[in-house]
Amino acid sequence: MPNIKSATKRMELSRKWADANRRKRSRLRTAIKHVRAAESTEEGRELLRKATVLIDRAAGKRLMHPKRANRIKSRLSKHVESLG
Repeated sequence: MPNIKSATKRMELSRKWADANRRKRSRLRTAIKHVRAAESTEEGRELLRKATVLIDRAAGKRLMHPKRANRIKSRLSKHVESLG
């Protein structure tokens, strides 16, 4: 445990941000799983639209690399279109 007040504060903030990032990443992964589990193209498109928002937001906040976000969106859209 740190003895300096500023170090204690940094530790608390770091834990707070890590928890927030964990929640965001979990929500993102769940949205991706829902898209992959879609049974029809229409359902998949709706879920993909919602997942794309989360993916773009995560890439913008550097929760994931922007190129990884683009790759995931591309693969998900290809999957949705193949459901037909």
